[in-house]
Amino acid sequence: MAVGEMLNERELARYVQRVDGRWPLERVIIGGARVLDIRGAPPQRERGPEYVAILISEYFAGVPWLERVYQAGSLWDADEMSGAADVHCYTPDEFVRRRESLPIVRQVAEHGIELLDAPPQN
Repeated sequence: MAVGEMLNERELARYVQRVDGRWPLERVIIGGARVLDIRGAPPQRERGPEYVAILISEYFAGVPWLERVYQAGSLWDADEMSGAADVHCYTPDEFVRRRESLPIVRQVAEHGIELLDAPPQN
């Protein structure tokens, strides 16, 4: 089954546009149980959050973390996506640190779907 058949790509694109209108985004990675389903994870597992959205923007600098997460989370349409999202909002430097310290961030970074063009590799 194709990714587009299981994820509401149109609503994901609208979500990215809504957030990008407030904070220009550098990267967006979507993971969570739905993405793992697409990737063939077995049904008998602890599912965790249906979606995990990692938003990366230099413009998050100076914005309190809870405020970023609340605002970006309020833009997610759980009805359209048929599931809630655990939203993470990081500056690029914060993302590097959180990827090392938080297993869910590492897992999404490794197995999630990039919604924007991948960053250049140095």
